[in-house]
Amino acid sequence: MIEEQVILVNEQDEPIGLMNKMEAHEKAVLHRAFSVFILNDKNEVMLQQRAHHKYHSPLLWTNTCCSHQRANETNIEAGKRRLFEEMGFQTELKELFHFIYKAPFDNGLTEHELDHVMIGYYNDAPIINLDEVESWKWMTIEAIKKDMIVNPGIYTVWFKIIFDEFYHYLEDHKL
Repeated sequence: MIEEQVILVNEQDEPIGLMNKMEAHEKAVLHRAFSVFILNDKNEVMLQQRAHHKYHSPLLWTNTCCSHQRANETNIEAGKRRLFEEMGFQTELKELFHFIYKAPFDNGLTEHELDHVMIGYYNDAPIINLDEVESWKWMTIEAIKKDMIVNPGIYTVWFKIIFDEFYHYLEDHKL
């Protein structure tokens, strides 16, 4: 099996090369990524719980889906692809903003990503891929914010960072 590659970028999001995903996370090299937030008509966010056998952050709660763009794939194409692969449905996505973050894990790997944050809307139950996702649930944005304070250990490191950016974006913009 060929290991997935990530797109290395500079701080202006200009591609500067490709690297195997694991190597990029071992070396903490800046690479392109995306995070998808799916909301329903009650303004609740669909969260996923990562599968129990994931090599990092197993069973932790996170946004609807996130991953890495492939070479020659737009941000929206990547978001739609991964949303279908993990959560089993398709919907339109809109890119809201992007930002750079760095988050080390307990296992020695580090996420150093220029993350494109996207939003979409869907009201039905997903058909989760059990290789990727253990469970899912809807939560209001305010409930997530409060629960992260009370139970920070049940959320992925990156979700806490990305959610904070998403929350502040929503404060400043009308969707």
